[in-house]
Amino acid sequence: MRITEVHVHKLAIADPPIRSSYGLHQPYALRTVLELKSDSGFTGIAETYGGEAPAAALEELRPRLLGADPFKLTGTLVDMVEGRGSGDDRSQTMLVPGENPLDATARTFSAVETACLDLIGKAVGQPVCDLIGGRVRDAVPFSAYPFYKHAGGGGEGDDAREDEYGEALTPEGLVRQVRQMVATYGFKDIKFKAGVLHPDIEIETVRQLRAELKMPVRMDPNCAWSIETSIRVGKALSVELGRETGGYLEDPTASIPGMAKVRRELMEAGFDVPLASNVAVTCFGDLPSAFAQDAVQIVLCDHHYWGGMRQVQQLAKICATWGVGLSMHSNSHLGVSLMAMAHVAAATPHLSYACDTHYPWSQEKDEIVLGGRVPIVGGSVHISDKPGLGVELDYDQLARGRERYAKCPYRKRDDEAEMRKHVDPTWRRMLPRW
Repeated sequence: MRITEVHVHKLAIADPPIRSSYGLHQPYALRTVLELKSDSGFTGIAETYGGEAPAAALEELRPRLLGADPFKLTGTLVDMVEGRGSGDDRSQTMLVPGENPLDATARTFSAVETACLDLIGKAVGQPVCDLIGGRVRDAVPFSAYPFYKHAGGGGEGDDAREDEYGEALTPEGLVRQVRQMVATYGFKDIKFKAGVLHPDIEIETVRQLRAELKMPVRMDPNCAWSIETSIRVGKALSVELGRETGGYLEDPTASIPGMAKVRRELMEAGFDVPLASNVAVTCFGDLPSAFAQDAVQIVLCDHHYWGGMRQVQQLAKICATWGVGLSMHSNSHLGVSLMAMAHVAAATPHLSYACDTHYPWSQEKDEIVLGGRVPIVGGSVHISDKPGLGVELDYDQLARGRERYAKCPYRKRDDEAEMRKHVDPTWRRMLPRW
C-alpha cells in the first residue's frame, strides 16, 4: 500500500467568547485536517491545530509522504517526534497550545501518525486502539469543561451563532453552565478553567460546583497565580480539590520549581492537593526534573503535541512506574480529534482521571464527521468495532469549514488581542496576575 494523494484542509469553526488566563477566545477556532489517500482505495485522516503555520508544516512534508508506505512512514520521520528543548524554554507558560514553535515538529508528526494509523486500520479492518496494543476499555470518560464566559455563541456577521450556554461570569453562572452540560452529555467529573477572576471568586466557584453537583472538581488557572496565592487557594480548597475527592489543582503557578514549592508547602501543612500540569510539563525532557522535585502528581498528556498516540502510551508507562497519575489535555476541536483522543485513551491502561474535552463548545453546524457529532453518552465516548478511528469525513461540511476559514480574518490564535478588542484595550497577559 502506498500513499498517492495528500490533502491539507484549513478550517475555521465557531468558538464562543470563553476566558482563560491567556485572554479571550476569538469568534473562530482554527483546525487543520490531513487526508492521506492510498492506492488501495482507503483514506486516513487526522485533525490538529489550525492556522497557517501547522498547515504549511504539513505541506512541506508532502514530498516525503507521497509514495510512502504508511506502515513504515512514521519510522522515517522519527527525528520529528521530540520537538526541541525542554523545561521553561519549552513550556506553554506564555504560549497557548498549538503556538509553541518548539513542539511544532512533534505536532506535525502526530498528525501524520494519526492519519497513517487510521489508514492502516481501515485497510486491515481493525480499530486504531486495537492496532496500538488493544483496548483496555470500550468507553473513555470525559469531564465537563466549564469556562467563565461572556455573552455570545461565536462566529461573526451573518455566521454569528446562537448563545447555547449564555453568559457565565459568576459562581452561580458556572453552576448553571455545568448543569446544562451534565444534562446533555452525562458528565460525571468537572474540569474548571480558572485564572480569570479574583482568586476569592474562583474559590467560591469551586465550592459551589462541588456542593451543588457532588462531583470531582479539578481546577486549572493556567499559571495565573503567585506561589503564595497558589498555596492559599490549595489550603482553602483542600477538600474540594483533594486527593480523596478526586480533584487536583493544575498549573497554579509558573515553572517546575514553582510547582514543587507549592506542593511541598501544602504537604508540610497537611493538605494533600495533587498538582497536575500541561504547561510546566509538555515533553519527555521535562519529566526527570518534575518527578525528582515532586512538582507534578498528574501529567495531562495530549497526543497532538506529545508526538502522537504511541508517545502517549510510553508516557503512561513512565507515569505508572513513578506513581504519577495521567489524564488528557484538550483544545478546541472537532470529532476527528475527539475520536483520536478516545482511541489512544482506550488503549492506555494507566488513565487516572477523566479526560478533558472542549467538544461541548463546538457545534453541529461545524462538525466534519459524516453523520454529525460524535455522541458522548454517560460522560463517555464509546469505541465501536469500526476500522480506523471509526469516522469518515463529510466533504460538504469540510468545504464549508474551508470557506469559513477563507472568509474569517484569523490565521493564528491570539487571546490577548481578543481581550483588548472586546474587554479591556490595555489588557496584557501578566504572570502572576494575583
